[in-house]
Amino acid sequence: MVAYLVRRVLQMILVVFISAIASFALLSLAPGGPLAGLRQTPATSRFYISAEDIARIRTKYDLDLTIPVRFTRWLIGVPRGPLVINGKEYFGDLVVGCRQPIEEEFLNDRGKYETRVTGCSEIVYLRDLTGRSASRGILLGDFGVSWRLLRDRPVSDLIVSRLPKTLQLIGLETLFSILIGVPLGIYSAVKQYSKFDYFFTSLAFMGSAMPTFFFGILMILAFSILPRNAGLPYLPPGLSESVRDYTIPLLGTITAGSASDRVLHLILPVSVLTLVNVAFWSRYIRSSMLEVLRQDYVRTARAKGLRENVVIMKHALRNGLIPFVTIVVFTLPGLFSGAIITESIFSWPGMGRLYLLALGDSDYPVAMAVFFIIAVLTVIATLLRDILYTVVDPRIRLK
Repeated sequence: MVAYLVRRVLQMILVVFISAIASFALLSLAPGGPLAGLRQTPATSRFYISAEDIARIRTKYDLDLTIPVRFTRWLIGVPRGPLVINGKEYFGDLVVGCRQPIEEEFLNDRGKYETRVTGCSEIVYLRDLTGRSASRGILLGDFGVSWRLLRDRPVSDLIVSRLPKTLQLIGLETLFSILIGVPLGIYSAVKQYSKFDYFFTSLAFMGSAMPTFFFGILMILAFSILPRNAGLPYLPPGLSESVRDYTIPLLGTITAGSASDRVLHLILPVSVLTLVNVAFWSRYIRSSMLEVLRQDYVRTARAKGLRENVVIMKHALRNGLIPFVTIVVFTLPGLFSGAIITESIFSWPGMGRLYLLALGDSDYPVAMAVFFIIAVLTVIATLLRDILYTVVDPRIRLK
């Protein structure tokens, strides 16, 4: 077991490092960022940004450095300047970027002008990084500062403010989905080809096939807009709490920010996610249980005269849950990443909506932080899955 864990930890470190490289490279090469739209501003406009201002912005956000240097500063917080040994600097003349690139317009094959970088009017050396502000690196939990969503504020502040809402939403949804979906899947497998099985399987297929965004909009229409217009009790259509007091028929006045207000705002998004995932959990458990119920040891247990509930719960269910462990442990990254579509539909201030806003506003430090944390949680979930296999099935040994 110890040798296996050491080997897996080394593999996890490699996977996380590769994931960090991939996410940083993709978002660094993507268009956008603090300079988006600045060069398109005419010189006659009062919003015109000079070349010096652009150079200052590039320096502030390390955009004047090469991608490898920016990556190491983002990952581990170095380099911060030349190497100093016994008071003497080394590698200070090393070129690490270009503060003011020379841009020229070229006529492309489609007959349109495009801007290309043809040189550099001011080179950045390693010694120029001395005294420049930089994060300590994501490996130490410092994700840098936000470019747009919370300008010049730590990315960790954004994550800390959004994470509790996502844990609340996804935690409740996962709990309800398992408590409802697993028993339904087991019962449907035991009663295969019954009327309940046909009815439930049809509903499960409909639930899994229905797009989440359509289901969410339908729920808002059915339980919020139409009842409110008809003067009936309704549910709030979005946000996690109201900004002002409101009145619901039969329930009376709801104080903004109160416990009842937060519960009412939770009902719709949790219901949408629960109904969609109940279909997934139940179908998965049903297929797993059907495979186990056909095994010889189950028939032998029945032939011995054991009661049916003992056969199902003691002999079949434990082995039927072995594949189920794989799905359960991978809810761990989901607890952090949230539900992008559902949170967007209901304007839920969670991690999923934060990630979508970060990509839309080109706030790449926030998006890269979310990418990295999800990658770390995914490899941890993979290791946890292998360990839980040995708990559920004693026949499995880790070597």
